[in-house]
Amino acid sequence: MSDIVPDLPGKLVTLRRPQPRDVAARLAIGWHREIIEAYGGDFDPEQPFTRDHAERAIAAIEKERFAWVIDVGGFIGQIRFHSFAPQDRRAALALGIEAPQFLGKGYGTEAIRLALGYMFACGLHRVSVRVLAHNRRAINSYRKCGFVEEGRERDSALIGGVWQDDLIMGVLAHEVQ
Repeated sequence: MSDIVPDLPGKLVTLRRPQPRDVAARLAIGWHREIIEAYGGDFDPEQPFTRDHAERAIAAIEKERFAWVIDVGGFIGQIRFHSFAPQDRRAALALGIEAPQFLGKGYGTEAIRLALGYMFACGLHRVSVRVLAHNRRAINSYRKCGFVEEGRERDSALIGGVWQDDLIMGVLAHEVQ
């Protein structure tokens, strides 16, 4: 696999490497309860989203070898692969749409398809993802891309004082939709 990932243009989104302007775009988006809790975090409305938070978020994408900004006329989120097992040709996927106005409109699904297409063309055989069991929107998006539920990790995340299950989903190269 190449050390430099290409831009991946789609109909709705373009996946690309981070640019300096993404810090301001990420800062403008801020925090949102629904999104923080979908990641398994606790939302604190008293915690301001600062420029430092935005810089760290973009820097985290920059340091990953296989990571892209999801661009819809500017930054709306990120998608990345991690936890590689080269001998098994597998990795895990993480996706985050940070701007709530872009949820449920197909942007994440297209980003997943573009990224999977690239990674499977580079030789991966399997990709897994873990998602909170109550995150129906994300689960439906993963299913549209060919992921199937492979297991459930019970009470794996404590969110707002309530235990939540994680679903483990996976897709093989020949299953992508």
